[in-house]
Amino acid sequence: MIVFLLLIQITMHKKINFLNIPIDAISMQETLQRVEKAIADKNQIHHTVVNAGKVVLMQTDKELKKSVIDADIINADGKAVVWAANLLGQKLPERVSGIDLMEELVKRSFEKGYKCYFFGATEEVVTKLVNIYKKQYSENIIAGYRNGYFEKGDEEQIAKQIAESGANMLFVAITSPRKEIFLNTYKNQLQNVNFIMGVGGSFDVIAGKVKRAPLWMQNFGMEWLYRVIQEPKRMWKRYLIGNTKFILLVVKEFFRAK
Repeated sequence: MIVFLLLIQITMHKKINFLNIPIDAISMQETLQRVEKAIADKNQIHHTVVNAGKVVLMQTDKELKKSVIDADIINADGKAVVWAANLLGQKLPERVSGIDLMEELVKRSFEKGYKCYFFGATEEVVTKLVNIYKKQYSENIIAGYRNGYFEKGDEEQIAKQIAESGANMLFVAITSPRKEIFLNTYKNQLQNVNFIMGVGGSFDVIAGKVKRAPLWMQNFGMEWLYRVIQEPKRMWKRYLIGNTKFILLVVKEFFRAK
């Protein structure tokens, strides 16, 4: 019986090493189970995701890399990372999208009486997001919210406000590497918040400012192309350079391993 329990524990904590990034080899459901256990046990989970663009940034941004690696759960948010890991012999069960995880956790907040804090985006977007969730679920799930425009010197006070809000979960929608560094810097001050995660541009999508790619494009790993089509002037160079660098990193590692 003891051996069986140990095997379960090992399986639950399985990670792969992908380009020197320890990614959790767990599904969406396993991730959700860990979050709910942390809330029940009054512990904290610092969650983050990696996609192709972030993997590239982490090669040169040491503070970003530390902030990601210090997290308790690192999910692969991007088909490219799942495919590349599998190519390198490091199996990941599935993509765990940050926006999908957030949506599921907000739903469970309504079902189980958790409270959420939403931090990021413009005032218009975050207010619309909160109103959508109030209408869809209940205002009881909202611990608080604020936009993502602030000075560096405001960070400590913002963390204090969030910590005192009574939130079980914190969703941060500001750009990389700022959100990763904020969460890693202040997670001890946010210790009474059971789950903290960065969600990138998720607020914009849910509020209707940006459209999400159709499911078939998501399944084929082409969300980046959909973003380029929507905002070609702003996005084409970012994805062209980022995706090329990611492919080169994977190819280099493939031949190094061989």
